[in-house]
Amino acid sequence: MTETRRTPEEPAGASLGRRGFLASAALAAAAPVAASSTAQASRRSAPGRLPAPERGPAERLLAVPLRHRRDDWLQSALRIAVQIEFATIPPYLCGWWSVQDRKSEAAQLIRRVVLDEMYHLGVVCNLLVAVGGRPAIRAAAPVYPGPLPGGVHPGLTVYLSGLTKPFVHDVMMAIEAPAAPLADSADDPLSIGLFYEELLRTFRSTAPDLSTARQLRRRVGVDELPLVTTLDDVENAIDAIREQGEGSSGSPADAPGDDHVAHYYAFAEIYHGRQLREEGGDWRYSGAVVPFPDARPMARVPAGGWDSPPDAARRLLDAFDSAYTAMLDSLDAAWADGDAKALAAAVRGMGRLESPAVELMEMPIPGTQKTYGPQFRTI
Repeated sequence: MTETRRTPEEPAGASLGRRGFLASAALAAAAPVAASSTAQASRRSAPGRLPAPERGPAERLLAVPLRHRRDDWLQSALRIAVQIEFATIPPYLCGWWSVQDRKSEAAQLIRRVVLDEMYHLGVVCNLLVAVGGRPAIRAAAPVYPGPLPGGVHPGLTVYLSGLTKPFVHDVMMAIEAPAAPLADSADDPLSIGLFYEELLRTFRSTAPDLSTARQLRRRVGVDELPLVTTLDDVENAIDAIREQGEGSSGSPADAPGDDHVAHYYAFAEIYHGRQLREEGGDWRYSGAVVPFPDARPMARVPAGGWDSPPDAARRLLDAFDSAYTAMLDSLDAAWADGDAKALAAAVRGMGRLESPAVELMEMPIPGTQKTYGPQFRTI
């Protein structure tokens, strides 16, 4: 779930292949600019431009010169990475659960992305405990609607809803949006990809000792959660997150030789109703039809959750939130002690969320044509 931008030390021509590919694909998708511009502290605002927003935690970390970054910097950055990866899962689950036909192509695409995000969460948790940190997933559980953690993609509001074209475009695609050149822009948006690139640069610079004491191994979807013991392992792990999110430098596939499109392009295929194809050197959504699926009409969850729902809906909401909280506790316990049983309990707990969620999505909101849905609140 990343985008990639050139770092200050990288030669100007080093990323032209990636940027050219991403530019054509992003333009083909007509993707929204999900991140409003943020200025560096030393940059003055141009005449007529609003002052730059206050920097978020991620941008403040990236402002620290590389030579001053130590293990505590890595731990802080990886805690943000854990929060970012987890924050994508609830909205994607809502979109997937709402689809009526789980065998449809759209449902299968979303399901694969959900599994990838669960894998990414496990990867960054392993990285965090490898450098002596500890995930605190429940304490930092996201609130919806709201921004992505750490202040990345400033201006993006992530909300919970059933699958609609606006939801695919404004939330799912916006979270995963890859980089594209911003013509005549004086400011650089803080991207998730830039954050991960700086994280990798810092690993290389500090070369920290990597402990396997609390790391966990488990198959998540088609991927095996790896143990991280060397800097090569770190690079491979972060590269996997990048490629599954935005594709490789010359292809929308999520890994070289893989026929799966990366997350952004998977969501864009659902939005455009066509598979992505290369035509004359440009990438266009002109391939086979991807029908937009029938979906349960889950309404957008309001700030603060559902207001005064009927008793039946309240019972389901409470059951969901109780199971959700228990799942978060299991995730925290898993990486607190390297407890594989706790991780297995968390995976089973996520499976138990589906039943009350779907029941809510089939329960009409009085006076509307919409239905309730899970609000993902801790108790």
